[in-house]
Amino acid sequence: MFRTLLLIGTGGFIGTIARYFVSKLNLTISFFSIPAGTFLVNVLGSLLIGFLMGLSERSVIISTDIRLFLMVGICGGFTTFSSFTMESLTLMHNGQVLQVLVYSAGSVLFGFLAVYAGYVISNLF
Repeated sequence: MFRTLLLIGTGGFIGTIARYFVSKLNLTISFFSIPAGTFLVNVLGSLLIGFLMGLSERSVIISTDIRLFLMVGICGGFTTFSSFTMESLTLMHNGQVLQVLVYSAGSVLFGFLAVYAGYVISNLF
């Protein structure tokens, strides 16, 4: 059990640091007044977890330990659903209702498309 927690925790540490650096894009990129860094993190995290899911279904390359480290740890630490919902609420409080709708719909749509694309890409290997 300790080994599993260590794998997940180490992956989460790496994913969280990666999220921090990508989320800094919120400060430099403005796209329709939505948090671009968080949006990108959620789409990239969905692409990566879809790819890993597809690989792990068809291959023994990804052991249970590696799967926990990558999918639960890194992807779990990297994606930012709680940040996404907080930023959506902030936009709503600022009266930016259209931005909330674009941000929410775009995150769900592109997140789903990314997880599907990652899954399809994994079939190429």
